[in-house]
Amino acid sequence: MPAKDIHHDLVHRLLEAEGWRITHDPYRIVVGRKNLFVDLGAERLIAADREGKRIAVEVKSFEGQSEIHDLELALGQYLIYLPFLRRQEPDRELYLAIPREAAKNLFDEPIGRGLLAEYNLRLLVFDPLKEVLVQWMPIP
Repeated sequence: MPAKDIHHDLVHRLLEAEGWRITHDPYRIVVGRKNLFVDLGAERLIAADREGKRIAVEVKSFEGQSEIHDLELALGQYLIYLPFLRRQEPDRELYLAIPREAAKNLFDEPIGRGLLAEYNLRLLVFDPLKEVLVQWMPIP
C-alpha cells in the first residue's frame, strides 16, 4: 500500500464536506498482475441521475525542493493511471488535487497552461491553510 500524501486526509474531508461519498481509500486499479493505487475514489448522486458522478483523485502536496520535479512526478502518475482507469471504469473521471499555491505557480504559467491543453488535465485545487476547495477544473 502506498504512503499517503500529507494532504490526503484534508482532501478526503473536503470532498465529503462538498457532498461526495468516499467509496475507495485508496482506489485500486488492477493491471494484469500489478496494482495501481489512486488516493481516493468518490461518488456524488445527482437527483436526476441515479448513478451520479464518480471520480478518482490523486493528491499531491508539491512540497518538494523543485516544483517542476514534483510536477513531473504528479503528471507521470496521472498519465499512467488514466488509460487503465478508463478501461476499468470508463465513466470515472481522474482528478489531480493540488494546493492553491502550486496551481498558481505552475498552472497560471505557460508551462502549466500548455500541459492543461495538451493532456486535458483535470485539477482539484485546494487551500491547505484555509482548508477549503478552491476550484475544480473542469467542474465534475
